[in-house]
Amino acid sequence: MYEGVEFIMKDETRGLYLAIILSMVVIFVTNWMFPSPEPQIRQDIEAPQEISAAEEPETLKENAAQTAARTPLSTAAAAAQDRRISISNADIRGSLRLKGARFDELYLRKYRTELDPQSPEVELLAPAQTQTPYYAEFGWLSSDKSLKLPDNNTVWTAKGSELSPQTPLVLEWNNGQGLRFIRKISVDDNYMFSIEQNVENNTGKTVSLFPYGLINRHLEKSSESTAVVHEGMLGVLDSSLKEIKYSKLKKDGEKETFETSGGWAGFGDRYWFSSIIPNNNGQGKVKFSRTGENTFQVDYVGSAVNIVPGAVGGNSVKFFAGAKEIKLLDRYTKKLNIEKFDLAVDFGWYYFLTKPFFYILDFLYRFIGNMGWAILLFAALLRLAMFPVANKSYESMSKMKKVQPKLKELQERYKDDKVKLQKEIMETYRKEKINPAAGCLPVLIQIPIFFSLYKVLNIAIEIRHAPFVGWIKDLSAPDPLTISAITHLPIPGLLDIGVWPILMGISMYIQQKLNPAPANKDQARVFAMMPLIFTFMLGHFASGLVIYWTLSNLLSIIQQKAIMHKLGVK
Repeated sequence: MYEGVEFIMKDETRGLYLAIILSMVVIFVTNWMFPSPEPQIRQDIEAPQEISAAEEPETLKENAAQTAARTPLSTAAAAAQDRRISISNADIRGSLRLKGARFDELYLRKYRTELDPQSPEVELLAPAQTQTPYYAEFGWLSSDKSLKLPDNNTVWTAKGSELSPQTPLVLEWNNGQGLRFIRKISVDDNYMFSIEQNVENNTGKTVSLFPYGLINRHLEKSSESTAVVHEGMLGVLDSSLKEIKYSKLKKDGEKETFETSGGWAGFGDRYWFSSIIPNNNGQGKVKFSRTGENTFQVDYVGSAVNIVPGAVGGNSVKFFAGAKEIKLLDRYTKKLNIEKFDLAVDFGWYYFLTKPFFYILDFLYRFIGNMGWAILLFAALLRLAMFPVANKSYESMSKMKKVQPKLKELQERYKDDKVKLQKEIMETYRKEKINPAAGCLPVLIQIPIFFSLYKVLNIAIEIRHAPFVGWIKDLSAPDPLTISAITHLPIPGLLDIGVWPILMGISMYIQQKLNPAPANKDQARVFAMMPLIFTFMLGHFASGLVIYWTLSNLLSIIQQKAIMHKLGVK
């Protein structure tokens, strides 16, 4: 019985730490080997089965060969080739191309590509002639091949010279066959566009049209995105989250189709996001597809709108293009009734912890004014919340440390009788009221906390480029004051770590010395190496996480020292 207890204890402890180490190895190696890709575009939409006879409209037939043959232009040069309507509010600026009524130029005013405030604004959408095109279009499909519909070459007539929260834009086009297309586009103060499409039917017969919307992008690099944060196609369709990696669609024309009523679908990067949000009227189809080499598309086709002679038929859809600001996405969920819109942010397995952690950090940040100090205060509050559990654990470990001489004496006395040794050890634990497994509990609790905080620091745009003090200018990036930066020596990447990871490793070493040493020599050697292993592991993690871990260790050391002093343990 006692042998089994010791065996389980040792295996649990060893397995626990090895699981943590292996998890971190996987995260680090994946991040290192698979950097985030750059975006680009082309388009191609397929009608649903109900209108399978429909001919693809010209607007969706971008000539891939011509696109590939062109020399890529800058966004400014590409935009200058067409007549445009400017788009502007507090958060975005750009333009809408009147030819095809295409959303293909958009910059995010609040975000810069680099830490330097003078660096360029983040570019989200870009025209087809650029190196990384990324754009969206909306319109109508029909099974009647003779019916002229607005397409890629349609030049709309605009009523208005600017699209802003105060000035919506109205576009009109007449097909010369009795159909007049009217499109009203509005934008809010952030990143949400509303598109209302109406069609006046003066053809003398009933016309059946299918509304569609698409987002198309081309990836400049074919490498897979990081495993830490999903980057690819995603959406909530019939209340279920769908995440499609680019690598899943390996061949041109490969696709995944879903039927849905409402929901949303689009492209998600680490911090940026675009999405079509159809209305909840009727069933529609969403398709995630690969339309060319490193070219992908998300499109939506809604149910038929039947317009009788002399009547007006319509459809409305929303289009989001902007930053993954968690609080804003939550507001859209409530205000616009967009189901699970916050899942555009990859909260991971521990959603129930990750999202509350973000809100706590955000509250502390607004209270203190610095995200680094907010992380430190958050670490202190977590330690306070775990104080009773940690207290019992440290008491048990302190008692174990106190009886270490006696245990060594028993090992010498019964070194040839393992059964008797285990009985005597367990009897000692019983008399001293020691629970050997109690020391594992704080570590077990720390695992989901660690990974949840790790997620927050990787996904929350609110932490991107957030400074701390001294040389830490971006809490979402690794510590920049590395060994090579200090010594000016060429240090291999894995070994080139910063000051904060080294402090974290030292704090972990001190904390480990306060714990009773494992009786097994091999196990003791593994434990002795852990501070060094974790130092190099966390050396390439977000500095905010390393700062949190360091303070958490220091608080644990203080608490454990106090308990050891109370119990008279050296």
